[in-house]
Amino acid sequence: MPTNIKDATTLHNGVKMPWFGLGVFKAENGKEVIESVKMAIRHGYRSIDTAAVYKNEEGVGEGIKASGVNREELFITTKVWNSDQGYNETLRAFEQSIANLQLEYIDLYLIHWPGKDKYKETWKALEKLYKDGKVRAIGVSNFQIHHLEDLISDAEIKPMVNQVEYHPHLAQLELHDYCKKEGIQLEAWSPLKQGQLLDDPTLKEIADNYQKSVAQVILRWDLQNEVVTIPKSVKESRIISNADIFDFELSAEDMELINQLNKDERVGPNPDEFMNGFK
Repeated sequence: MPTNIKDATTLHNGVKMPWFGLGVFKAENGKEVIESVKMAIRHGYRSIDTAAVYKNEEGVGEGIKASGVNREELFITTKVWNSDQGYNETLRAFEQSIANLQLEYIDLYLIHWPGKDKYKETWKALEKLYKDGKVRAIGVSNFQIHHLEDLISDAEIKPMVNQVEYHPHLAQLELHDYCKKEGIQLEAWSPLKQGQLLDDPTLKEIADNYQKSVAQVILRWDLQNEVVTIPKSVKESRIISNADIFDFELSAEDMELINQLNKDERVGPNPDEFMNGFK
């Protein structure tokens, strides 16, 4: 169980990935995202998650540079967007991302969405980048079990991570079990359901008992379920409080109460229906 912000899970290729990090979805490129990254690193965060489609890789790169922390201590994730899927397209997209970030290598490169029929070609490009030492780990995002089974059937290298929408209303139990069985680390995006869970009475009651916020309880639930989590914030106070989750442990009873909130309800698109961005 993670006991501090620098604790890491070991991916199936031996690379260590922090359990906790900063997401920068919708953080504006320029001052907003630069400051957000700098603040997070200053307060002990070592993992930053961005994506080509967020249009803020440049700012993330600036924030990393300005942080003064050694590159080797950081874990940087970015993702290839739907319209760049395909073998050559992905290799080109990667070169653009690495240039934007001003980095020599990426720690984790993900296929952002499965889309329809190109993810196997895209995966071959990720395997090449991995073998060439340009990325330390490769994975996918928003893949369901049938996508993973299909991908793995032809892959040389199994995905190390699957980043999906994950929160108490969408516990993804079957997917989580499948990923555990296959040695694929599950990672949560939108862990707070874009703020929609913060008024939940059950969560409020649990939070009061621990003298914690609802957000802290949800993020702790992620970690105790062995799910990497990357809450997004651009406010320093929130960046600090989101990370203040290593000094308490939810009881088995409270974990179960939160598990029972599951409704299989998404705030983002269904991966089987989201083909946006494909030519």
